[in-house]
Amino acid sequence: MSARLRGLTALLVGAVLAVLLASPAQADAYRYWSFWFKNDKGAWAYATQGPATARPSDGDVEGFRFAVSEDSADASQPRGDADFATICADTEKKDGQKRVALVIDFGTDKDAPSGETPPKARTACAQIAEDGSSADALAAVAKPLRYDSNALLCAISGYPKSGCGEQMSGSDSGADRTAAPAASDADDDGGPSIGLIAGLAAVLLLGVAAIWQARRRRS
Repeated sequence: MSARLRGLTALLVGAVLAVLLASPAQADAYRYWSFWFKNDKGAWAYATQGPATARPSDGDVEGFRFAVSEDSADASQPRGDADFATICADTEKKDGQKRVALVIDFGTDKDAPSGETPPKARTACAQIAEDGSSADALAAVAKPLRYDSNALLCAISGYPKSGCGEQMSGSDSGADRTAAPAASDADDDGGPSIGLIAGLAAVLLLGVAAIWQARRRRS
């Protein structure tokens, strides 16, 4: 093979590699219940501890949202703008107890496990002992709860029926996120599809072969 042909081959191979490397990596996502609280500005903030260890004060607003997300920065917040005064308007404080306003958002159809429909989002005012945790507040108004062996919250009011923090492809969409996306759907994230990459590679390789055969005939 001549130096010119070798150079052309290297150029074509490099083009294929450039296309492959240009495809963005797909991050892993998880389907789970995230835990939130309203900060001093009235905005939702992602909780840095679990509901079993969090100790809210009387008048606090906490939220739970079921969704698919990659991490805390990507997590979906509870929807709605209800505040403590609205949620606990009909609940008078009792001695030795505290009131915690809860927003429970069961998420959307696209985040639901296959075969399940999310209940409508709701609010509740939990009245618990002064030393009670956020988990105690949730248990007071939203049973049955389900936890896994690592104390991860898996279900609120029985939703979802099964599963707990399943890992799935971050680019997958639709109600059933447990299955890998089909090859024809691989370009949904803006990158080239597997079929396009394979076709390009085949064309480039055929081009190299044609040039090689033409040079052999001339020689």
